Amino acid sequence: MIVLVVLGVLLVLALLTLVHWYLWRRLVRDVSAPGGRWRRTGTVLAFVLPLLSVGALIGGRAFPIAVERWFAWPGYLWLAVLLYLLLGLAVGELVRPLLLRLPSGASRAARAVVADAPAPEVPTADEPVPDTPAVPVAPAAPSPERRLFVARAVAIGASGAAAAVVGNGMYGVLRGPRLKQVTVPLAKLPAGADGYRIAVVSDIHLGPILGRAHTQRIVDTINAAKPDLITIVGDLVDGTVPELGRDAEPLAQLRARDGAYFVTGNHEYFSGAAPWVDFVRELGVHPLQNARVELGGFDLAGVNDIAGEREGDGPDFGRALGDRDPARTAVLLSHQPVTIHDAVRHGVDLQLSGHTHGGQLWPGNYVAELANPTVAGLERYGDTQLYVTRGAGAWGPPVRVGAPSDITIVTLASLRA
Repeated sequence: MIVLVVLGVLLVLALLTLVHWYLWRRLVRDVSAPGGRWRRTGTVLAFVLPLLSVGALIGGRAFPIAVERWFAWPGYLWLAVLLYLLLGLAVGELVRPLLLRLPSGASRAARAVVADAPAPEVPTADEPVPDTPAVPVAPAAPSPERRLFVARAVAIGASGAAAAVVGNGMYGVLRGPRLKQVTVPLAKLPAGADGYRIAVVSDIHLGPILGRAHTQRIVDTINAAKPDLITIVGDLVDGTVPELGRDAEPLAQLRARDGAYFVTGNHEYFSGAAPWVDFVRELGVHPLQNARVELGGFDLAGVNDIAGEREGDGPDFGRALGDRDPARTAVLLSHQPVTIHDAVRHGVDLQLSGHTHGGQLWPGNYVAELANPTVAGLERYGDTQLYVTRGAGAWGPPVRVGAPSDITIVTLASLRA
């Protein structure tokens, strides 16, 4: 096992080295003179930035959170910029040959001189036509000035696009999630529960970047919507209670007629799930650990995250859903969408999940589709419906592209109303 971990680390380091060598070549070497200021600065950044990213990735395991923040902001942001720089430069590699072939001012002038030159004399019919071998004319190679101009144009274009995309994506995260409205019709829901509103929030990811102010924005947004019930569907934190307890304290201000409920996500188990379960309970949020409560119009159940199986604390659908009245509507809180097949087998009517972030950084949604039955939104699986929120925060880079954060108000609709 240790050998595999070491090989994996070496592979990641080799990949980072190769990627940054390519960036240095395209963004530094090809656009600057040897010994120049940009050549020296860019070369230093090519070494420092990947080290900051590695520090951000291992920071939670190696440093206290006060130190981790110094790595997290620049290190994680650079990972997002790196992704879109590579995509921008990939486009640049496609257009580079076309830009090099475009006629420059010098070549246009040369063609004009040829056009103005006198036409060669045409021999008369009595004069013999000399045999003139055809000489192939090779296209002129782009001049060094032309190559430098194209290299700089591609570098500036890719850098500008990456900065704009990441800047806009970071603004969306730091601004806070927006409310999303979804209506879910349920056949067994009694008429008296028609219009019941559940606030669904997941993947808040309190940590070295997103803290107390982020929690407060989420709480204020939920309370302003005045839901009947609040559900926190896992991945609340990336750290321990001593490190992040103060950042989570605004959750005590959540207000709903039927209260607030919480289930664990995989990141809780990275940080110590049991202390967090106790802490949210102290804040007035009710943990559902493979448990169920009966509300006015339906049963609300919750299961632990799959990651808890390593600690003997995984999901137990029988315990959460067994011995219930199958005539009542069942709503299940389960962090990961992959549990939908267990929910179908246990007669759940609606499962509420998160985990995917909607892919967070395009084209990450295509990768997320490989591991999750639903990446975002509402879909039906047999008699069970699954709703997946994109989440209210971000893991790693505080950036979202093509997957805006949300808090969803799920309105239950009765077919008997």
